[in-house]
Parts: sequence; C-alpha cells; structure tokens
Amino acid sequence: MKKAGKFSISKWLLAKFRRPMIAGLLFLTPIVVTYLVLKLLFDTIDGILQPGVTAILGRKIPGLGVIILIALVYLIGFFGSSILGRWFVKLTQRTFLKMPIVNVIYSTVKQLIESFSGSRTTGFKRVVIIEYPRAGTWTIGFLTNTVVDENGKLMALVYIPTAPTPNTGWVAIVPTEDVYDTDLPVQEALRLVLSGGIIAPPQIRKITSSQTDDLKL
Repeated sequence: MKKAGKFSISKWLLAKFRRPMIAGLLFLTPIVVTYLVLKLLFDTIDGILQPGVTAILGRKIPGLGVIILIALVYLIGFFGSSILGRWFVKLTQRTFLKMPIVNVIYSTVKQLIESFSGSRTTGFKRVVIIEYPRAGTWTIGFLTNTVVDENGKLMALVYIPTAPTPNTGWVAIVPTEDVYDTDLPVQEALRLVLSGGIIAPPQIRKITSSQTDDLKL
C-alpha cells in the first residue's frame, strides 16, 4: 500500500510539473526561434557590410551595417517610385533579362517574390483547393496560370506549397473542372501554410464552378 501511495504521489507531482513545463515551452519556443532567425539575419547582413563601415569610420559599430542596408533599401525604393527611377529599374531589369544564365535566375526569383507580395500580374492569382493525394482529401494550392493541352482542353497550373516553407513545393497541372476556388485571400492562405495549419480560418468555403467565373485568366 505504501508503494502504491508513493507511486500515485509521484505521478501527481509529475503531472503538476509537466503542465507548467509544456505551457512554458509553448510560450518560449516561438520567441526563441524568432530571436535566432533575426540574429542570423542580423549577423549575416552586418558581417557583409561591417568591413566597409569599419574601413570608412576606422572602428566597428555593431548593427550599423543593418541600419545602412535598411536605409539603402528605402532610398532605392523611394528613387524607384519616381519617373527617372522607374525608367532606371526597367533598364536594369531588361539588362539582367538579356544576360545568359543570369536571366533564368533573376526572372524566377523576381516572379517568386512578386507572387508572395500579392502581385496580380505574375503572382498567385487566387487560392484554390484540389482533391489530393486521394479522394476525399483536399490540398490548398495557388492558381498561377492556365495552359491548353494537345486536345485543346484547358488545364490549370496549381502551385502546391509545402509547410512550413511555402517557397518550396511543386506544380500540378490539373483539369479546370477538378479545381475549386475558395474564399481565402492569398495572404491568409500563406499564413495557414507557414503555421502548418495552426493558424487557420474557422471555415474554408469551397466555391463550385456555378458560383464563380471559370478559371481562365
């Protein structure tokens, strides 16, 4: 009986200890991960720009490289929004797009960034849902374009992101009748993928073809 009593007390103590520990980990883990990611970015950027800053000023100022980068990005963006700046940006883009090998990398990265920024010209057009990997199982995707097959049938190009890194995934070529629109905005769908489904809307409404325009862009 004494052993049973000790066992039950130890289980009770373990349960009392475990719950606060789990709660503490759930609270601290996102903070620690955010800190580590920001620190990695800070160290990387500062490490690249700091030697030049040190050469000019004669001493090292931690964090100044990051501040200079932010200021530089802002100034480029400000200049790029002017008439002269827009002309210069287009000229630079045309130059990169004419360079062998470089044009493939540049155009791919440019379109990918525009996709995640919500651009309507080259970005994700809308959030769709397809039945994959089996019947009754649905997968969130982004409609990026449409093509026609050898029989003239309209096919949808659907980018299927992987969680929690939506910049990686694959492209599925799906008959348009098997692709359903949703009522999710692109940014909300990206948050869903980034969180691995933890941050999800209370309802994802599947819109049938009778409730929306066809998928031709």
